[in-house]
Amino acid sequence: MHDARHHRACGAETSADMRRGWKRYCAATAAMLAMMTSSAAAQRDSVTTPWGDPDLQGVWDFRTITPFERPEELGDQAFHTAEEVASLESDVVDRNRRLLDRPAERASAGGNVDSRTDGTPGFYNNFWLDTGLRTVGTRRTSLLIDPQNGRLPALTPLGQERAERQYPFDSYTDLDAGDRCILGLNAGPPIVPAAYNQNLLLLQTPDEVVLLTEMVHTVRVVPLREHPRLDTRILQWSGDARGYWDGDTLVVETRNFVDGRRWTTSNPMGALGNTRDLRLVERFTRADADTLEYEFTVHDPEIWTTSWTASVPMRRSDEPLYEYACHEGNYSVPNILAGERALEAAASR
Repeated sequence: MHDARHHRACGAETSADMRRGWKRYCAATAAMLAMMTSSAAAQRDSVTTPWGDPDLQGVWDFRTITPFERPEELGDQAFHTAEEVASLESDVVDRNRRLLDRPAERASAGGNVDSRTDGTPGFYNNFWLDTGLRTVGTRRTSLLIDPQNGRLPALTPLGQERAERQYPFDSYTDLDAGDRCILGLNAGPPIVPAAYNQNLLLLQTPDEVVLLTEMVHTVRVVPLREHPRLDTRILQWSGDARGYWDGDTLVVETRNFVDGRRWTTSNPMGALGNTRDLRLVERFTRADADTLEYEFTVHDPEIWTTSWTASVPMRRSDEPLYEYACHEGNYSVPNILAGERALEAAASR
């Protein structure tokens, strides 16, 4: 885990000057977190903000055991029965307990570090993962709602080429943004459940909406009023976002993504990345006091033969967000490249 629950900088004093500096920093940080938490709590049951916009503020938890794509064996079944939901959620509890009680094992080099042959995690003990214990409240069999079969659409020739590409790790460009701690595996945009640190802090002013994801502490400040877009030649990791209200729904349209931005494999865009034509449309709707409906549509005609849409209902959380610190980026790139060179040297002997 990488957040401040496990790396508490506020306990790392070394000198009198540093102690005084850290105390001031920690006091200011604590005050800011308290102010944001109390403000969100005070307005949790309100319908509108003081200036009249729908109130979407708060910390929203998007963990779920509902898969992104519908399992093929479910065919046209779009929704689970209540009994099926209960069984799925019970199975997760049983699996977590089984993995927790499993005897310790010594890790071995080689193979797939992400998973073992039995499907259990290979990179972390299951204890460190936090995918939740519940399906989405709608009882849908997948987060993907369009196409109606709950499966991603077909790839274009370019998309297929990228899907089949084998990266030899010849340079830093062969590693995804997550390897370099630039993008989180669930931070988005779009925001997709995966692994852990699955919380979104949403704050509002009359002129902007702030979207802060816990993973990699990514912050998006979305203008709501008339605001000129960036030149199409200026690309950003999280794109250039503009928002507006469609009734009670906040709509955020984003473009100008970095071309070829690759994701970790837990994201449906995976190693496919995106092109400069990617246009992302996100919709945030307050369904009730404790539910924020999040829906997004991906338009990238160079990668996908048609657009697709997913729905991720988020649940309110009364817990504050802690700062996330990603350390792997300091080591992963040179270590992975060095490992590839070592494999090449061994093969040439």
